Amino acid sequence: MAKQKIKTKKTLLRRVKITKSGKIMKGTIGMGHLKEKKSSSNKTKNSLMTEQLNSGHKKMFKKMLNKHGKGK
Repeated sequence: MAKQKIKTKKTLLRRVKITKSGKIMKGTIGMGHLKEKKSSSNKTKNSLMTEQLNSGHKKMFKKMLNKHGKGK
């Protein structure tokens, strides 16, 4: 039986960004809508992307991103 190709998880590809140095950057949750009641400083802080620090998650993300996460 032939080995199947692993498909890239497109939803994850839209939610994370891989930098040139290989860091996985992710956005903060809860910033899609209902932002009227949040303070401007809170919105600014939460709109920035942060680095994924959990090594287990990094490994899993790179596997799910397949060719988009390899070599970085």
